[in-house]
Amino acid sequence: MRVLVVEDEERLAASLKRGLEAAGYAVDVARDGRIGLWMARERAYSAVILDIMLPGLNGYRVCARLRTDGVDTPILMLTAKNGEYDEAEALDTGADDYLAKPFSYVVLEARLRALLRRGGQRARTRMRLGDLWLDPASRTCGRGDHRITLTAKEFAVLECLARRAGEVVPKLDVVDEVWDASYDGDTNIVEVYVSTLRRKIDAPFQRRAIETVRGGGYRLVADGG
Repeated sequence: MRVLVVEDEERLAASLKRGLEAAGYAVDVARDGRIGLWMARERAYSAVILDIMLPGLNGYRVCARLRTDGVDTPILMLTAKNGEYDEAEALDTGADDYLAKPFSYVVLEARLRALLRRGGQRARTRMRLGDLWLDPASRTCGRGDHRITLTAKEFAVLECLARRAGEVVPKLDVVDEVWDASYDGDTNIVEVYVSTLRRKIDAPFQRRAIETVRGGGYRLVADGG
């Protein structure tokens, strides 16, 4: 899942990016309200974490314009203020939830998971392909009753393939979904993660759920698992 963080405090933005990436999210950062508005309009995000006090355009106006434009991405608004009128204004402009600074990162991530579970733009219930299952909300995966341990990035790659089960997913699409917008490395990194996934979700169970389509990409199939 890809998250947009719109926050002008450099240290906080960097901290949120590190923490969310460690949890398996792909994270883009904008440090200006106008840039954040443009990014949220141009790209499909699972959620937006939006500060209120921003240069260029404040968070209230960014949120209001997104809703006016029909962008229904879940928005978690951050504010250094802590009054009931500020909270009410955040919700009235279209935010789904709010969190006052300073906040606990654990609470922020829990709030984010709750937004996604409540039916956010890209949220999913447990997905099944044969006896292979994965639950994006809890970031768990398994075959039948057997739980399979995956790293955050491994899970993100598998989820990307599972959302388009039966389709050929090009490497570039996987990179675009799982790595952040600043990634400019080799797309062959996808091969490394697919190889690891096969060792974990296929080989021990004598399955072949992840197919390689030469010149195309990868396909996750139910009849292989």
